[in-house]
Amino acid sequence: MEIHHFIIIALIGLAAGLLGGLLGLGGAIIMIPALVMFLGYSQQTAQGTALMMMVLPVGALAAYQYYQDGYVEIKAALIMSIFFFVGGYFGAKFATHIPQDLLKKLFAIMLIVIAAKMLFFDKH
Repeated sequence: MEIHHFIIIALIGLAAGLLGGLLGLGGAIIMIPALVMFLGYSQQTAQGTALMMMVLPVGALAAYQYYQDGYVEIKAALIMSIFFFVGGYFGAKFATHIPQDLLKKLFAIMLIVIAAKMLFFDKH
């Protein structure tokens, strides 16, 4: 791996970690677009790489900090992790067979829909 490639990957990880700890986001919203835009990864490679990174306990320290301050619902996290495990398997099976251009558009649409809902339709 070339040094500039390593530096870009490290900066993507650092930005995703900082924003993950600060705002609870990182994998999909930061890392996937960054891997595609800055390193030319295919959509599938970016998604697979981000998911592989999450297999390791990379968010453990951030999650522990939230837990210490009383901001973690353990039961909800466990239930989501079980269903993420199953859903992730089937989602990956589908994603690896979808053309990259379509997958990128679906990803972008999902981000826009989520952003619009949070900006304009979120109930306080």
